[in-house]
Parts: sequence; structure tokens; C-alpha cells
Amino acid sequence: MPGRDDTLGIGDLARLTGVSVRTIRFYCDEGIVASVRSVGGHRKFGRDAVERLAMIRRLRGLGLGLTAIASVFSGERSMAEAVAAERAALDLRLAELAWRRAALRSVEEADPGEQAARLALLAVVEDGAAAREELVEFWRLQMVAPVSEELFVSFVAMAVPQPPFDPTPSQVVAYAELVALAGDRSLRRELRDSARANSRTIGDENELLYGIGEAITLAGPPVIAGEPPREGPELDRFVAAHATVRRSEDTPAFRRELLGAVQRDRDPRVRRYWRLVGEVSGERATVGAMHGWLTDSLERSVT
Repeated sequence: MPGRDDTLGIGDLARLTGVSVRTIRFYCDEGIVASVRSVGGHRKFGRDAVERLAMIRRLRGLGLGLTAIASVFSGERSMAEAVAAERAALDLRLAELAWRRAALRSVEEADPGEQAARLALLAVVEDGAAAREELVEFWRLQMVAPVSEELFVSFVAMAVPQPPFDPTPSQVVAYAELVALAGDRSLRRELRDSARANSRTIGDENELLYGIGEAITLAGPPVIAGEPPREGPELDRFVAAHATVRRSEDTPAFRRELLGAVQRDRDPRVRRYWRLVGEVSGERATVGAMHGWLTDSLERSVT
């Protein structure tokens, strides 16, 4: 007795799976579904093709492309990896859509006379990732003295907020204003000139930043509590950090000199930058706000 033929013709496979003949042919040509040719040249399929087509339909329903599906069937990557990659791509797309929706709302809610200006402002943050890179580059240019990459990355984490995943209209506008401030040529030039001048008297930039970081940590509680600038251990640590790298001592004369050295950090545009960072990040006190409190405390101690 001749052996029973367990293979399926392309029409039978189409009826069993609900996948069109044309699509099955395409999958065969792409190497996703295997077939053999009969003596008469017709495509024949094993019974496992039914489950494979069902799997393809399910993965396609989740949005996976044929390249990703083929990589799963070939063993190049697991199904979990392929699905995770698709989810990550979807997260990115959702973030882009949420950002665009908030931008549209910010224009919609603006006064008619301000809508054109709002559109021009938002043009700088159409791509949130690119906008963030502009802010990172802004701060990198201020580091005229050598700073370790680890320390710079830590600073950037505090100074450059990530674009919110689901922002409010005000957060999108605040982020756009951050980028606009970072693009202010006069501000960039003045901050850089000030940094160059300070670098000539600073022995170790890394040591200074670590010392200022400790002073900022101390300043956190009074800033959050809304206490006015004052003399105290927070200011003493701030001044000591500067005195150490300048090979000096904490004296009234040094404090007056230091107040002049940090004057650019007290520029209203710089203070506005840090207020905007707080609007975007939701922080109760940004590192810039705490640094500003310390420089205001320094002014009070001098005057």
C-alpha cells in the first residue's frame, strides 16, 4: 500500500489558515515558510506550516516586521528578544507622539497674538533627543578645564533633564526655552570667558566640583525649606572648596574675590535656565537653585 501523503497543497493550506494564496507564496519567497515542489511543480507544505502561519499572523498582529519574524524562525534571536525590540520601538514612537500632542496643545492654548512666536520657539525641540544633545553640548563647551568623563556625565544628569515621556504643554515649552537659552551666543561667550578666567586660578577642576557638590548637598534642606540665604556650614564648605583649589584661605578678602569669580553664575539667564530645569524635571530644588542659594549666601556674608 502506498504511503499516505501528509503534505498540503497551497490551496488547502490557505483554507486551513485563512491566509491568502498570494501571501503564502510571498512568505515562501521570503524564506519564512518552507515548501517543496511536487513532480508537477506545485508547492507542497508539511503540516507544521499551519502552526507556522498562525504564529506569523500573531506576530504580525503585534506589529513585528517580516525581518524580525524571520530572525525568530532562523534562531538568530529569541521571540522574547524580538518582542522586546518591537516594544522598545513602540515606546519611542509613543514618546514622540506624546511630545507632539503636548506641543500642539501648547500652541492651541496660547493667546492668538502669541501663537506664531510659540510655533517658532517649539521648532527647536521637534526632536527631543536632538534637543537634549544641544543642551549637553552647551555644558561641555563650558568645561574649559579638564574634567573626568564620569564627573561630567554626573553633572549632565542634573543639568540636562530627559525629555519627559508624557509631557505637559508647559514642560514642552520649558524645554524649548532651555534650548533657546543654550543657543544664546552672548551667554555662551560670557560663561566661557568666565570659565577661562577661573581656570587660570583653579588647580584641580575635579576637586573643585567634588567640593561644590558636597556644599550643594548641604544646601539642599534649607533651599527646599525655603530658608533665605545665610552664613553657615553650607557656605563654609562652598568657600573652602574654592579656596583649596586656588591655594588660598577663607578670609573676608578671599570671599570678596570669590564673589566676583562666580558673578557669571548669578546671571539672570543662568538662573532662569535652572528654573526651567525644575519645571521640566519636577525637582523641588535643582542643583542650580542650590548653587544660586550658595552664591547669594556668599554675597550676604561679604556685604
